[in-house]
Amino acid sequence: MKGNWKRAGLMIVVAAVLLLCTSPLTAQDKGADNMQILIEKIKADKKLVVAENMQLTEKEARAFWPVYGRYQNELFLLRTRTMNLVQDYADHYETMTDAMAKKLLDEMMAIETLRGRLAGTYLPKFRAVLSERKVARYYQIENKINAALYYELAARIPLVKAGNP
Repeated sequence: MKGNWKRAGLMIVVAAVLLLCTSPLTAQDKGADNMQILIEKIKADKKLVVAENMQLTEKEARAFWPVYGRYQNELFLLRTRTMNLVQDYADHYETMTDAMAKKLLDEMMAIETLRGRLAGTYLPKFRAVLSERKVARYYQIENKINAALYYELAARIPLVKAGNP
């Protein structure tokens, strides 16, 4: 069903990104080669979801995919920062101080600010190669993937312990 926009593909991407974001130690234990394989698999799965949902003509595809690739490379750097943030939170969960909570919150806000700037920086680049409706569709797909990822992360990450002042 077209209105259901390939939920299975979306969940594959979300699960893969979630795996990457929440288990860096496991991946490191298996070596850098396994991590690189996982990263490439995540990128390929996400690209497949985007391809299935964009409905690009051949001409559009030739112009879109190089811009998409550059955007994803930069977005991946932010996802790496997010993975590090989640790991820092996990490392300090039991011993959280106000200073560490501030540091983690500031990093989260910086990542979100950069994510918005990056999307804004690439908007004219996507507009140069696609119609406004296709650009809007692409940004919707990215937003749905991010929303699903954040939902899964939020469901798995416990709230900071309130503690006593």
